[in-house]
Amino acid sequence: MRRLDPSERQALIRRSFLFQDVAQPILDRLAQLAVTKQLARRENLFSRGDEGDALYAVVEGLVRIWVGSDTGKELTFSIMEPGDVFGEIALLDGLPRTANATAQEATLMLVIQRSAFLTVLETDPHLARHIIELLCERLRLKTDLLSDFAFAELPVRLARKLNDLVTAHAEIDGNSARLGKRFSQTELAQMLGVSREAINKQLALWSHKGIVSTEEGGLTVTDLGGLRTQAALERDSAI
Repeated sequence: MRRLDPSERQALIRRSFLFQDVAQPILDRLAQLAVTKQLARRENLFSRGDEGDALYAVVEGLVRIWVGSDTGKELTFSIMEPGDVFGEIALLDGLPRTANATAQEATLMLVIQRSAFLTVLETDPHLARHIIELLCERLRLKTDLLSDFAFAELPVRLARKLNDLVTAHAEIDGNSARLGKRFSQTELAQMLGVSREAINKQLALWSHKGIVSTEEGGLTVTDLGGLRTQAALERDSAI
């Protein structure tokens, strides 16, 4: 397992919205208390209903955050990549997890246990106020995102999701970007809460227009400008 030096630990912890502006002594203590954890491909980090006892930062690999229904359907909330931090709410309230987290590939995590965090929190009352203000800001952002998700049509939502995935994961070359086989149509469907058939139909339409290509089972955005136009359609029409 790769060892992380103190500066790497601190940089990762600062990626969390909870700790972006905390004083250096607090950051030092959190970095010292953090531990590393390694996951194999498809290994669960935690399951829905598990005790919320830690915050996680992805050092290497990918982690999928998702939920499943009684009928076997799955919805992917997000894909956490290197540098992403998650589990802040569980760190604060300790309540059961509301989703599952599964490594998409071999993954290395930095972990701050809730018990260690509470020890640090109790020593600095200013940190508590800082966290309250940040949570309010986060709630406002989530409200905006929920409105976006509820009212946008599938082509707009898919275009925005692909644009996010391109920014985070693709090999960009001019006006094109290759995602390859990293994200299947089933996984895209799970991210948006729709059927695979709906994703396949929309990608086929965009393929006909020259916006994407799905040859050889991989996904390439062949016209980034066209994709971003699709992503902006709903927002423009609402102005």
